[in-house]
Amino acid sequence: MSIALIPLAVFAASQIGTPGPANMALMATGARFGFRAALPFVAGVALGKQLIIWPIGFGLMELAARAPWVFETLKYLSAAYIIWLAWKVANMRLGQGRDTGTAPGFAAGLIVHPLNPKAWAMIVGGFTAFVSPQTSALTATATIAAVLLTCQIIMHPLWTLAGDAIARTVAGTQWEPYLMWTLAALTVASVLFVLFGGGT
Repeated sequence: MSIALIPLAVFAASQIGTPGPANMALMATGARFGFRAALPFVAGVALGKQLIIWPIGFGLMELAARAPWVFETLKYLSAAYIIWLAWKVANMRLGQGRDTGTAPGFAAGLIVHPLNPKAWAMIVGGFTAFVSPQTSALTATATIAAVLLTCQIIMHPLWTLAGDAIARTVAGTQWEPYLMWTLAALTVASVLFVLFGGGT
C-alpha cells in the first residue's frame, strides 16, 4: 500500500490531540472567551494547516521522485524532531491565563499553523513516514490533508470546549504529569511503529 492510512490516522490523532502551540491557544481561547465566541478562531486554525500541507506535499513528492535518499533522510529527521517535541510535551504543564478583551477571529486562527513549527514537523513527518516515494503528489497530499482536517474538525472544538475544565481540574494536580506523558507516548509510538514496524 502506498499510504499507511491507519498508522497515519493514529499519528495525526496523537499529534493533533497533543498539547502544543495551537491546542494551547485553542484551550486558552475557549477558557477566556467561551466556546461560541471562539468558533471563528477554531475554524481559522483548522483551515490554516491546509495552507502549508499542499505546498509541502507537492514539493516533497517531486523531490522524492528525483532523489529517494533525500526522502529517506527526511523520514528519520522528521521522526527525530517529532520525538523531541513529544519529550517537550511530556514535561509541559497546563496553564490558564485570565486575559480580557475581544476573542481572536478567523484571520488570527488562520496564521496559527503557518507560524507553528510543530505543524510543519507534523506535516513533513506525515509525508516522509507514512507515504511511499512512488505515491503521486495529488494522492498523497489529498489523503494527508483529509486525515489531518478530519482530526482537527473533531479535536480542535473539543480542546476549545473543554479548555476551562481541563485547566481547572487537571492543572497542578497529581494527574497532570500522567496525562502529558500519555499524550507524548502516543506520539512516539506511532512514529516508531512506522520506522521499525514496516508501516509504509
